[in-house]
Amino acid sequence: MCQAGEEYVEPPTEGPLPPRPGGEQKCVKCKEGLPVVVIRAGDAFCRDCFKAFYVHKFRAVLGKNRLIFPGEKVLLAWSGGPSSSSMVWQVLEGLSRDSAKRLRFVPGVIYVDEGAACGQSLEDRAKILAEMKLILQTVGFPWHVVALEEVFSLPPSVLRCFAPDPSGTKGAYKAAVDSFLQQQHAPAQGKERLSQPGTQDPQDPAVPPSAAQTEAQPPSAAQTEALSRLFDSVKTLTAKEELLQTLRTHLILHVARTHGYSKVMTGDSCTRLAIKLMTSLALGRGAFLAWDTGFSDERHGDVVVVRPMRDHTLKEVAFYNRLFAVPSVFTPAIDTKAPEKASIHRLMEAFVLRLQAQFPSTVSTVYRTSEKLVKAPRDSSAGGSPAPRCLLCMCALDIDTADSATAFGVQTLHLSQMQSPTPAAEAPTTSCCSARVGGAQGCCRGAGPCGRQDPRAHVIEQLCYGCRVNMKDVPSLDPLPPYILTEAQLRSQRAWVLQELQEYLIEDSDDEAQTGEC
Repeated sequence: MCQAGEEYVEPPTEGPLPPRPGGEQKCVKCKEGLPVVVIRAGDAFCRDCFKAFYVHKFRAVLGKNRLIFPGEKVLLAWSGGPSSSSMVWQVLEGLSRDSAKRLRFVPGVIYVDEGAACGQSLEDRAKILAEMKLILQTVGFPWHVVALEEVFSLPPSVLRCFAPDPSGTKGAYKAAVDSFLQQQHAPAQGKERLSQPGTQDPQDPAVPPSAAQTEAQPPSAAQTEALSRLFDSVKTLTAKEELLQTLRTHLILHVARTHGYSKVMTGDSCTRLAIKLMTSLALGRGAFLAWDTGFSDERHGDVVVVRPMRDHTLKEVAFYNRLFAVPSVFTPAIDTKAPEKASIHRLMEAFVLRLQAQFPSTVSTVYRTSEKLVKAPRDSSAGGSPAPRCLLCMCALDIDTADSATAFGVQTLHLSQMQSPTPAAEAPTTSCCSARVGGAQGCCRGAGPCGRQDPRAHVIEQLCYGCRVNMKDVPSLDPLPPYILTEAQLRSQRAWVLQELQEYLIEDSDDEAQTGEC
């Protein structure tokens, strides 16, 4: 359409077309190779420089934090997805003889089959397991394949925090490295290598892989039905995703403790952690962002969760897996094909990714904000006893009922008011917890925790704010795995006994306490 003031120019003469912008672009690092990957605007890498850049990120995160000691057993949580597959491949290449700075820990791989929670058929689950085992056999690490149904046979001790290893300090790390290097260069050792699983090069035919395979028995039909009934009873997809993540963490933690692993590696990428940070804020888990998104998570005590892929974006992971043929297996998740507004997780994921497409610095900005969060655990209670922890996520309870202006404090106060004593004329219809757990005699005769409050209140009062919000979408606690209910009863009994004994304890006066300190 013609416009006023439009300038008409003559068509260009025929001739060679001008070179396209960026046609002669070179790699930003070596200045010689032709770029094959553009990570960000102006960051074009050739194949070799991109691999060096990618590997350096992974090694730098591990070297900067110095949490994994030489010879330490590390469990790699592998889901078959791109990020966790790339993490396993980085460890595999870091342990090879050709690596410039070899990794010195002993790896193992765990895969959790979540098909029953996602509604998959037995045929589809068997097909996926066959593909997983083929990749695990190629990698050559010791591997463990467990089904999510095994949470119904977990012991209550999986929900307890054990004392961490006292040797996990910076000075101890340097001493461990020096000791390891002395063993490697000892004259008596010669050319022999340490016979540790995972330290050999799986590609070296002279050294056969010594991968220990641990595959549990197939879950029974009753366990599969119980797991399906549990997830079918949950009302919202948000609560289902949180419950699935909690059960998966408990199962991985149990396998790590059973087989002597002191570290667990997860494949959370930078993009995924940015989405998780926004999701945790929406779910009321702002007090635990440093644990949920940081490099290390020490909430379990003896087993530390580390995230070495937290500096890699999903775009970088996808390019690396494509260029260097990193195998991965697609496994349908519980939110596969779900609409955008089906859950808070899906909504936050769509929000962050859409914002990232329009403003490329969105993920990095959110990620850098998470790096500034400091872990500030709550002070221990009086008497030096550890602070109470959430029954599900095992974080310190964010409880403040005294003059609290927070929503959590109001809910806690309301819950305590609802717990009225059971009248003497009304005997409890349920069986006594002391008969099932072995607690104190006369617990349910109106004097113990079972006679005072509703069984659901036993569990709710031991949860943090975020887990309480999710438990609102679980109508009944009966489908929950037995280890959760048993641990809740044990904690209630323990708290009741301590409260009863508190009346007979003699506390030191202020003068005596000051004299003892002097």
